[in-house]
Amino acid sequence: MRLDLENLPSDISLLHQLVREMAGVVESRDGEIERLQSIIKKLQRAQFGRRSERLDPDQLALALEDLDADIARIRESRPAAAKLPSERTSHRKPLPDHLPREDVRLDIEDAVCACCGGGLHAIGESQSEMLDWVPAQLRVIRITRPKYACRVCETVVQAPAPERLIAGGPATPALIAQVLVSKYCDHTPLYRQSQIFARHGVDLARSTLAGWVGGACWWLEALQERLCRNVFASDHLFADDTPVPVLDPGRGRTKTGRLWVYAREQRGWSGPEPPAAVYLFAPDRRAERPAVHLQHFSGVLHVDGYAGFEPLARNGDVVLAACWAHARRKFYDVAQATGSPVATEALRRIGELYAVEAQIRGQSPAYRLAARRQHSRPLVTELCAWLEAQLAQVFGRSSLAEAIRYALTRWEALTRFLHDGRIELDTNPVERAIRPVALGRKNHLFAGSDGGGHRWAVICSLIETAKLNDVEPYAYIADVLQRMVGGHPVNRLDELLPWTWKAGNPVNS
Repeated sequence: MRLDLENLPSDISLLHQLVREMAGVVESRDGEIERLQSIIKKLQRAQFGRRSERLDPDQLALALEDLDADIARIRESRPAAAKLPSERTSHRKPLPDHLPREDVRLDIEDAVCACCGGGLHAIGESQSEMLDWVPAQLRVIRITRPKYACRVCETVVQAPAPERLIAGGPATPALIAQVLVSKYCDHTPLYRQSQIFARHGVDLARSTLAGWVGGACWWLEALQERLCRNVFASDHLFADDTPVPVLDPGRGRTKTGRLWVYAREQRGWSGPEPPAAVYLFAPDRRAERPAVHLQHFSGVLHVDGYAGFEPLARNGDVVLAACWAHARRKFYDVAQATGSPVATEALRRIGELYAVEAQIRGQSPAYRLAARRQHSRPLVTELCAWLEAQLAQVFGRSSLAEAIRYALTRWEALTRFLHDGRIELDTNPVERAIRPVALGRKNHLFAGSDGGGHRWAVICSLIETAKLNDVEPYAYIADVLQRMVGGHPVNRLDELLPWTWKAGNPVNS
């Protein structure tokens, strides 16, 4: 409802009627907002419900976006005076200081008082900021190299042509970085990027973009190898793998390759090494793959229940720490499917272990170990005895018995955390590192070849490690490519690892 404040009715009864109508509109809008907020809460609960009832995360995000937009539209349609204080006051974070500012000054036309005709004098000013968007712009860099000749000996002199990232190609490192980040970070396939460039009036075929990706990966492979050596030199890692469909032209369909993921995460115990994630492509899931990847690794390896990791521990250099989240998931599935009170009790007992971990996260290894020995060890001892007693009473082939055996057969690896304050309860750090691959898998559908799987691993290693260290991926990749094409020494690649790069580029992190 829009009011003309200059032409309000003078009749008191009409004014009362107008106020009642306004109140009814506001009440109706409040009811609609409450209804939409109730739908949002139901959708959020559905995210954590039974698997058969869960929404796809992308579908959930789209639904929440539309509902939030509906609420915003209703709120904006209210008269300013009818808005609640919480709706008129912004609680958002201040806009970042590093963004460029453009000043706009809005001043009155005449410094004369409209009431008495006296002169007006300044008593202060109000300032506010709005976030603006400057659309992406393609531009052409024209390089001119004058030629000079000697009149005596006819020698011709000219500045050498700059090195190009792609030999004979027109793309700068900045443009190629945009293509890489769009594909492997924002999950936009090359054919869609080709369509976006076409809207800007530039014809860049998908095959051209693919050639840029392959050429850029050739430059970045050495940096990924250096990142791998740095990560595998650590003594505490998380390991897992995830399927990657790969086109198999000989059979006219896709085959299943694997991305093996190794993550370093020491922030839970204030460790000295920065977080990192490396990805390595392999055409299969054979146990020899992690054996080759970790041939020089020595220390604690956090793993799930995959049997292929077990041979690594035979020579004593690698100690396996099992994942409580995987053990818990077995009981969760049973509880959801059958309502088993035994499975529910197992979940409660495991939850007590996680409650202890929540209290000590970020503390030193010594502090964590002391707290675990005081609080967690009695819980673990009681849980083991309880599980053994329950296993003797349940049907041996039931899903509940399978869940109990899964935990008991890995008990030594599950209880490693009671002997080392640096060990975590689960493999969640590497699980989080796998999520971007799953998003890319939805959008790319499949890798076009084993080489495509390898390129996926190279770029993901650098982008995800940059994100873990709060480094903006585009700024990082663009600068690294520019430095490499400019002749950055191979023996100084450590300077280009994300955490070292961040120290010299704080504005872009």
